[in-house]
Amino acid sequence: MSTYVLVPGMCHGSWCFDDLTVSLRAAGHHVLALTLTGVAERAHLLPGGVNLDTHITDVLAAIDNDSAADDELILVGHSYGGMVITGTADRIPDRVDSLVFLDAVVPHDGEACWDLVNDEERRWYVAVDDTGFGVPPMPFFDDRATAHPLATVLQPLRLRGGLSRFRQRVFVYALDWPGDSPLLPSYERVRHDPTWNVHELDGRHNLMRDKPEEVLHILLEVSAQ
Repeated sequence: MSTYVLVPGMCHGSWCFDDLTVSLRAAGHHVLALTLTGVAERAHLLPGGVNLDTHITDVLAAIDNDSAADDELILVGHSYGGMVITGTADRIPDRVDSLVFLDAVVPHDGEACWDLVNDEERRWYVAVDDTGFGVPPMPFFDDRATAHPLATVLQPLRLRGGLSRFRQRVFVYALDWPGDSPLLPSYERVRHDPTWNVHELDGRHNLMRDKPEEVLHILLEVSAQ
């Protein structure tokens, strides 16, 4: 049994992993699917004071308070969640086995999510809601999606070590974008690196919903290898 920690992208809650969570548990694994502070059903929690460090602390607290979580964690981050799993792994490297970037940003020390995406994505970030703190959900997002705290995509991530410390680094790239993918810079960063396992799926950005069987297969491979 492995413990999978599932971290959503912007504006989404743990519910975006519902089907994947059921499938991983059916395969005998423990799953922590998280909703981050200031988002979705936790949108009421002071979004103006929420930054990237807050979200990393969310994940660390969830792990520490789960008695069933083992010491060979597999962290899975979707989209913006790549920032969060990288920061989390850096804080508890002895507990993390592998990282899976599910069409997600792959940051280096000193980089913010803002630095890793294209101009179209940045224009979305700064088209804030009436509070001035929230990035509004896209019209095609799930009805449960809410505004996302702007500071989380602007704060640089500070790291003490590199990702090579972890047994496996996996990147899953979504090919079906309506235009240029904002995750292309992160994909290019790892696609030719022989120490990474890189996959391309002919699906839309929310791969866990659009290509559930393929994503499940990739995640189970991480545990099996």
